[in-house]
Amino acid sequence: MVPNLRWPGSAAYVPHMIRTVRILSVLLVLLLGGVWAVAWFGRAPGESIADAFLRRIATLTGGEMPAPSAGGIQLAQGVSLGGAFTLVDHTGRTVTERDFAGRPLLVYFGFTYCPDVCPTELGTIAAALDSMGPAGERVTPVFVSIDPERDTPAALADYVSRFHPRMVGLTGSPEQVAQAARAYRVYYAKVRPRDSTDYLMDHSSFIYFVGPDGRVRSLFRPETTPEAIAAAITSQLRAL
Repeated sequence: MVPNLRWPGSAAYVPHMIRTVRILSVLLVLLLGGVWAVAWFGRAPGESIADAFLRRIATLTGGEMPAPSAGGIQLAQGVSLGGAFTLVDHTGRTVTERDFAGRPLLVYFGFTYCPDVCPTELGTIAAALDSMGPAGERVTPVFVSIDPERDTPAALADYVSRFHPRMVGLTGSPEQVAQAARAYRVYYAKVRPRDSTDYLMDHSSFIYFVGPDGRVRSLFRPETTPEAIAAAITSQLRAL
């Protein structure tokens, strides 16, 4: 008698594989959900939920988050940040990445209603560029809003003028902002504090140094000093 084996491709084998895939999918969702919960409750002061989540994932896989250095965080081999986008600047003009071609940029994603980290990091950008003297004039500071619902061009014009006279504010439709955020792998989400009718935006908080080709050369973690950023950019400008 030939035993009733479940060979791949047989009618009995397919349902078995589907059940296996479903079980593995559920386990993966539960695992990621657990890591997300641990990251939420165990994140460090000032650390975004996205950064805490990546740190926990790195711990589970036996790796580590890239350490900051004088040149910023080193991107993993094969990782590319930056690219095409279509947004509206603080004067109301539609711009794309081509409008910034050939110009080094310091880019930060945030929102004008941000109570703490955004103004701190924008102030850091301004201080870094000012400390570089004439070399800093080669770099354009850019603030990209992840809150297009409230951050109109007029609101951005007033906001960026408080930090640096050359700072460019960018906003757009929700779809345009999402596209730009994906290009830079920026995390953001609307959150509503308890007992509040208003909302805030939870978001990752990196400063991106973008080369003349539109690709990110370095990124800096929150609370990196203006001196460290200035030193890193000055070194890279010599090679451009």
